[in-house]
Amino acid sequence: MIYLNLWITVTLLEDVPVVAAHLARCITLSRQEVGCVKYEVYHSRRDRQQFLIIEHWTSQEDWDRHRTGRAFLEIYQPEIMPRVTRTPHVCDQLAPLPV
Repeated sequence: MIYLNLWITVTLLEDVPVVAAHLARCITLSRQEVGCVKYEVYHSRRDRQQFLIIEHWTSQEDWDRHRTGRAFLEIYQPEIMPRVTRTPHVCDQLAPLPV
């Protein structure tokens, strides 16, 4: 399982609504991809230029495939990345929840 927590900071305050709209489109497309277990985006109440993306992928191969898909190549890379700074964290889960 691949766990990715990604903080993004929108550079210009006026771009926040644009980034939020593009992220909403990424959610819809990414959740349809093979191997996507979770794809959630949170918008900070304290700092409106901050978003947290939480992604869980079944395997490295699924995550790699995600980065060649529509959400990443047509929305995230061209529309979001130029407007933000990113702090990605690929993580290990300390105590998995019981199933």
